[in-house]
Amino acid sequence: MKRMFRIGLKGKLALLLALLLAFVLVLLSVLVLAGIRDDQQSRLEQSFAHQADAANLRVRQQFLTGEPVEPAAFMERNGQKLAVDLSEQSGMAVTLYDAEGAFAGTSLPFQPQADVKDALAYTSNKQSVYITEGDQILYLAPLYNADQFLGTLQFHASLAEQHAFYRRIQNLFLGIGAAVLASGFLLGYLYVWRQVNVIGRLNEAARRIGQGRYLKEPTVRRRDELGELAQGIYEMSGSVESSVNLLTDEKQKLLAAIVRLQELEQQQKQFIGNISHELKTPLTSIMAYADLLEMYQDDPALLGEARMQIRRDAERLYGLVEKALQLSAMDIYDFETHAETVQLKPLLEEAVSRLEGKAASRRISLISRLTEGTVWADPEHMMHMLLNLLDNAVKYNRPGGSVTVSNMLEDGLEGETRMKIEVTDTGIGIPDSAKERIFDPFYTVSADRSRETGGSGLGLPLVRSLADKQNGSVYLAETGTEGSRFVLTLPAGKPDAQQGKRDVRQGKPGAEEVREDDPEH
Repeated sequence: MKRMFRIGLKGKLALLLALLLAFVLVLLSVLVLAGIRDDQQSRLEQSFAHQADAANLRVRQQFLTGEPVEPAAFMERNGQKLAVDLSEQSGMAVTLYDAEGAFAGTSLPFQPQADVKDALAYTSNKQSVYITEGDQILYLAPLYNADQFLGTLQFHASLAEQHAFYRRIQNLFLGIGAAVLASGFLLGYLYVWRQVNVIGRLNEAARRIGQGRYLKEPTVRRRDELGELAQGIYEMSGSVESSVNLLTDEKQKLLAAIVRLQELEQQQKQFIGNISHELKTPLTSIMAYADLLEMYQDDPALLGEARMQIRRDAERLYGLVEKALQLSAMDIYDFETHAETVQLKPLLEEAVSRLEGKAASRRISLISRLTEGTVWADPEHMMHMLLNLLDNAVKYNRPGGSVTVSNMLEDGLEGETRMKIEVTDTGIGIPDSAKERIFDPFYTVSADRSRETGGSGLGLPLVRSLADKQNGSVYLAETGTEGSRFVLTLPAGKPDAQQGKRDVRQGKPGAEEVREDDPEH
């Protein structure tokens, strides 16, 4: 891979200084040269105007003191002589024209006459005119006696000296400007190099701190902002060194604490295994006894009631143990998840099929409105969540009611695409007083209803914990006498690995986190 050309800070600052110097020099030379040109033009105009006034005075004297004649006859008779006299008086070549624009005389008889026909039209209106050709300039001014137009006076002058002076000044600016630019660039580069060298030393000091080699003294000692920065870096080095030392000590303590926690974790796991075994053994016996009662029924009514009661209590206790152990393990050990891309529709169909028997026994219709899509989750945990939500919807429904399962994509927080799964029932609903507590472990809406349905108060807390660990959320969207609607949302794709775990209760409809109904209402 090609390495791109890089201009350092020294080059950038030196180039900036050179550009500023060049701009100042160009601007100064343009202004000075423009001032010189304006001054030359002003002086020339004043000189021509003065000579024109003197020539007018001379011609009027000749016209008034001579024999009275018409202006045309006067110019024809005296034009040549007047041209020579005015040339001697002004020091410039002179040409005269009569009032009709006809040639009357010149002090340069061998010089070809210039084409001034257009200019004579202006002088007939008592206006002065300039005509410039290379280093030559012609100045034409009207000659008049009072309001009587006599003819036109034309001065011939050279601009060679003025142009030469202008070029000398221009070349002087170019030479001096180049010298000033070169010396200024050199001095500026040296100054910038010195400052950048200091910055480089400060950068090296910061790199040393990053590598754990802390400063024993300030890298630079100056009485300016760079000196203050060097002092600040030195003080920061001391603070970082102290903090690192403290963190090292804390790390050792944490390592010791981790070892101790691992020992405690092992003990807790062993305790959970023991209590699980102890609880499941008598429960299994109760369920076996219930089966024996089915086989030997002396009193059908009594035996039937005992069988149903024993099985109901046994199943309820068994489910309570399973959910309590799983929920406890998740809270204590940060239950491990194996998230992957899961095709949602087959998973939902399987969950619905598992509950069909229970729903049919209660005359509950299961309705699926499913679309294709994926979620990023642990498949086993997904099934736990779906079964708990569906089981609650069936348990707390009315005979002849229905449970509807649907899913759709929606835009979540920060543009994240999420899968929204809804479980809607036509059941008995949840009282307002219980909405805020249905996700609390072991909470049930009423003890009577829990005994009837076998609810333990752990279903919804388990769903919430599992959803939390899948970067998802679960909440009660609505409830009433016509039933309840629970919503489970999960990421549709793999979340950003750098994104922190967001609060599962953030962004829920309604106010703060409606800790929605625990399937164990």
